[in-house]
Amino acid sequence: MQVQKQQVYDFWNAASCGEALFLPSTDREGYRSELQTRYRLEPYILDFARFEEARGQKVLEIGVGLGADHQRFAEAGADLHGIDLTERAVEHCRKRLACFGLNSHLAVGDAEALAFEDNTFDLVYSWGVIHHSPDTRKAAREILRVLKPGGRFKVMIYNRHSMIGLMLWLRYALLAGRPFRGLDDVYAGHLESPGTKAYTRSQAAHLFRDSKELRIATVLTHGDLLEGQAGQRHEGRILSLARMFWPRALIRWAFPNAGLFMLISGIKAVLAESPAR
Repeated sequence: MQVQKQQVYDFWNAASCGEALFLPSTDREGYRSELQTRYRLEPYILDFARFEEARGQKVLEIGVGLGADHQRFAEAGADLHGIDLTERAVEHCRKRLACFGLNSHLAVGDAEALAFEDNTFDLVYSWGVIHHSPDTRKAAREILRVLKPGGRFKVMIYNRHSMIGLMLWLRYALLAGRPFRGLDDVYAGHLESPGTKAYTRSQAAHLFRDSKELRIATVLTHGDLLEGQAGQRHEGRILSLARMFWPRALIRWAFPNAGLFMLISGIKAVLAESPAR
């Protein structure tokens, strides 16, 4: 499925991630409520991001979204920069920080062509963003380029072999009378913005092959376990019925690695040259 960046932009500029589901109002209380909901549903973000360790570090977040994670980095005392493909997300984040008296250097930007010099940041963080970019490998190279030697990246992308992937394939391939439809095509057509991708562990390692101390883990999400909303594109009677009978305990026991979220971290090699663009 060939997707243009404009299609990705149009999707996310219509509504930032989680906006319709979890943001009751665009004021201090609304943003506070969204932050609490985010970490209740996705508590593993806190262990992965370790916001408190960012004090005094120069940090770039790629894809600020509604800005909850960005707020946490700002509260930690990071020298903070953030970009997003859409004006809508940047304005949400800017308004959010203003509500709490926080600051960041925010701008509209493209993950595939970061407007920063080589060797700029101590940490680059991106949660659920670069798998939406048409050229995810280029975005990964850009992350390493702007990191200082010895700097760390923390990135979440989607795991190809997930329970959500299975559910999407059942609904849009098998039950749609297209059992030979590929999983990549199902993800591209039905998970969030057009062209969304998901990766195996080996594919994810290849994306960041120029780094060292690479660590990759997957987590079962509330979506995989049907414990909450399945996303801003999916609702209906079948899904509501499935929530009643979904074998959550069995999934946790038998398929602990079949979560949608793949958490990747690593370090830019101290002596390595900046990756070729």
